[in-house]
Amino acid sequence: MSAAIACGQQWVGPAAVRLDGLFGQMLAANRGGRLSHFIVDEDSPSISIFGQAHKCRNQEGDWYGEHAGKWLSATARAVAQGGQPQLEANLRRVADWLVSQQDDDGYLGNYAADRRFTVPQPPRPESWNGEPALRTWDIWTHSYLVLGFLETWRALGEVRYLQAACRIADLCWQALESGIDITTLGNHHGMSATVLLDPAADLYLVTGEPRYLALAEKILQQANANPSLALLDKALAGEDAAFIATGKAYQLCWNLVGLAKLYKATGKDEYRVAVDALWNNIRTHHLTLGGGPWGGVAHRSREVFNAPRTFFPQAYVETCSVLAWMQLNRELLAITGHARHADELERTAYNDLLAAMAPDGEDWCYYTFPNGKRVHTTYWRCCKSSGAMAVEELPQVAYGTTADGSLRVNLYGAGQATLHHAEAGAVTLQQQTRYPFDGRITLQVTPENRATFGIGLRIPSWAGDARIRVNGIEVPVQAGADGFVQLQRQWQAGDSIAVVLPMQPQLQRAANVNVQESRAPDGSPVAQEVLRWEYAGLTYGPLVYATTLIDGYKTDETVKLPAGDPSQWLQVGEDAGEGAPLTMQLECRAPLRFEPYYRCGGRVHGAWRLTWLSLAPAP
Repeated sequence: MSAAIACGQQWVGPAAVRLDGLFGQMLAANRGGRLSHFIVDEDSPSISIFGQAHKCRNQEGDWYGEHAGKWLSATARAVAQGGQPQLEANLRRVADWLVSQQDDDGYLGNYAADRRFTVPQPPRPESWNGEPALRTWDIWTHSYLVLGFLETWRALGEVRYLQAACRIADLCWQALESGIDITTLGNHHGMSATVLLDPAADLYLVTGEPRYLALAEKILQQANANPSLALLDKALAGEDAAFIATGKAYQLCWNLVGLAKLYKATGKDEYRVAVDALWNNIRTHHLTLGGGPWGGVAHRSREVFNAPRTFFPQAYVETCSVLAWMQLNRELLAITGHARHADELERTAYNDLLAAMAPDGEDWCYYTFPNGKRVHTTYWRCCKSSGAMAVEELPQVAYGTTADGSLRVNLYGAGQATLHHAEAGAVTLQQQTRYPFDGRITLQVTPENRATFGIGLRIPSWAGDARIRVNGIEVPVQAGADGFVQLQRQWQAGDSIAVVLPMQPQLQRAANVNVQESRAPDGSPVAQEVLRWEYAGLTYGPLVYATTLIDGYKTDETVKLPAGDPSQWLQVGEDAGEGAPLTMQLECRAPLRFEPYYRCGGRVHGAWRLTWLSLAPAP
């Protein structure tokens, strides 16, 4: 095996980070809402299903077991930040009870003996979604449990949780060694089972046990041998994400998280190339303006990527896919250290993630629609636990350090972090800002000892003409190879960095294009555009903007944008504290008022928000 790679960034311990501002509000709501109420003890419905009395008769092939691992992961990260005594008590009680229900062979699912992943199952007919009587989510549930126990072990430091995770992985290894093909254990051509790649690689990175690396590579081998999935080969061949297995966004992104971790474990270049290829494909062709993977067009299943060049404002983003996309960018930011992955994390968190979350942190939307109605989903739905898990990703990715000791500011927003430097000791970075509503940021730098080191600042891709001052003196804004502006100097207590990221309304364009492809009589290729529908949307800084129902009742309207400088017909209103409104002045109709997408129309069930306006055809 190849040696493990050196990371581009290392994360800061969770207790060393405090996020205030909008991110802080999200975290507080998450911890006071979903994490505090959905699961509290062994009698909580999503935990009691792991009891012996339930699982011995469960023949349904359900997916509900995933909630346990998701809750463990999210709650453990919240606890690791400190100041959560009740959540810590709940975490310990639930984790201990789950360990007590683990069978001697390591099994910790909720399936009857004859439905378990250790038992070969009859072939299943191909379908987009998998029928309830035919699908199985047993491996899926165990994958989340491994990740949940690992996070619980990290937060509480008690080895029994790590041991529980290892026993699950050992059982998985035995099952695959017995001749079971993992792609027969889940739907979407096995992609809902091959997600085990992520926890298997994670266990190897934690323990160094060769068996878990072998498990991860065996999973990848079987995934690649399935002609419909062929995860590695199709990625290396440049296949579009929509045509890998069923193109299920959530599962595919999660598989890529595992492949990225496997690259970290082995350093094999082909793994990195494959992940990068699909990341670029998804980033270029399969994200909403708000940063989430989306689907739902035409014959495609609700939660799979749309076909290339397909744009439909009423398509939707599954909140579970938002989680997986954020986790993929977390891993790539750690591997590469490149600012583009922090850009994606920020864009997704401030828009599609926050747009799915109710202010109380209890209710979540299963889907978010660029153009559509806000619908809070039922209590048991998967996306509520995924959203809660995604929010807890934010503290660990907000700051980082590099191998040479430089510090990195990945996400902007009020708060502070204490990072360690070999010579400077503890270095506190305090952000004072109203970001994302205002592009002015002040960082107070307080090292324990005066020392020379670098501080890397991300300049978002939307921010032209950014300015930086150190102690009042302007410095050049020139990004390095990793996309960060590196401020290298001797730092001491009292130093201050002022960043100005100018915010201007930006008009975004998109089009639904249909190209008829054929060949002429001489065999030469012919491509003719037969359909084009164009749309316009608005962003302001890192935030996507939207309007409510047009004229109070319309869900769509074709508009003709005035010629000339948009600043003449796009006005920025007064910011009352949570983002300035934008007004679009158009001829022959009343002005249209836009506000941040996540709160457009109010963060309540039934609120409408329209991101994209249809553009009138050119004469």
